[in-house]
Amino acid sequence: MINMAVINLKDIIKYLVKITIVIIIVVSITRYFSSIKADVEKTTKSITNSVEKHTFPSCLDVTVPGIEQTHNTNNTANNENDVLEKMLSVNLGMIDNIKKETNISEENEVIEQSTTEENKVEENEMENVIQAETGLKTEVQPSNVPNKYTSEFNGVQIRNETDYELTEEILNPEGLEVNSDNIIIYHTHACESYTASEKYQYEQTGNFRTTDKNFSVVRVGTELTNQLKSYKFNVIHSETLHDYPSYTGSYSNSLATVTKLLEENKNTDIVLDLHRDAIGDNTYAPTVKIGDEYAAQLMFVVGGNGSAIQHENWQQNLKFAIKVQEKANELYPGLFKPIILRESGYNQQVSKAASLIEVGATGNTLDQCLVSMKYLAKVLNEVL
Repeated sequence: MINMAVINLKDIIKYLVKITIVIIIVVSITRYFSSIKADVEKTTKSITNSVEKHTFPSCLDVTVPGIEQTHNTNNTANNENDVLEKMLSVNLGMIDNIKKETNISEENEVIEQSTTEENKVEENEMENVIQAETGLKTEVQPSNVPNKYTSEFNGVQIRNETDYELTEEILNPEGLEVNSDNIIIYHTHACESYTASEKYQYEQTGNFRTTDKNFSVVRVGTELTNQLKSYKFNVIHSETLHDYPSYTGSYSNSLATVTKLLEENKNTDIVLDLHRDAIGDNTYAPTVKIGDEYAAQLMFVVGGNGSAIQHENWQQNLKFAIKVQEKANELYPGLFKPIILRESGYNQQVSKAASLIEVGATGNTLDQCLVSMKYLAKVLNEVL
């Protein structure tokens, strides 16, 4: 029995040692976690205080080692990015300006090139212009329509179809002053055309009418423009078709055009409305031979004061026509037929040297009408 008691005591001592070790471990672990909890509470309190004073990135700087350095590095990078963005914005602005300036430069270059090309074309046209000679023999060709007139002043014949009494005071152009800074040419009946020739074949869009400006009275106006420019006149030529698609209202349409042109070109007295005689067959072709060339005859048609628009100064237009025809009779007798004076105004109230000039008739060819413009330009140059 003594032996058994000894064995039990030893076992008890072993158990006590084991329990002691366990207790020591538990206490140690408890203390360890308690210290961690205290540290966490301390840290949490510190973070709470920091949040009140700092932004979220600043809190990270305080709590996490290395963040502050990284954050500062990022700030530096952000500053550098800001600088780069500013530099880029400046450079991009400079690039935009360069692009704009380049575009403007290119546009100006195109305009200059276009203007240069137009000037070259005009210069070439001027080089090809052959001005009329003087001292040539002239001879009016036979016609089936006789020229009639009722009055005459200094060799200029006038067919007066009005009730006006044409006194010498009305007819005498002496003292008439005309501003020749600008000359306006337009066409109330721009589609009027001529008998086709070997050189000028065209497709008619009506009875001796065409919308092709290369074969109508517009082409005659272009020839007169080039001739006058060769004498250094400033000429404004309107190629507007006032009689197409409707013939009705032609004069209202052309009045709007010429009014606008006069507003744009101040100090303009000379306004020429070029037509073709309205006789609608090819049997009438009034022609004059000048030197070795055949030219279509010309005719002034002067409007009086009988239209709806008052035109009390129609005498000035008549004086201008007489003045031009006097010089034409001196240089090229027979170039002009007798002047016709009618009641209708023909838009000639727009200036004191407004004229309607009929260039040839349906029987004339475009070739003959172009020749006429050479001699008309020479006459106008001498007068002005």
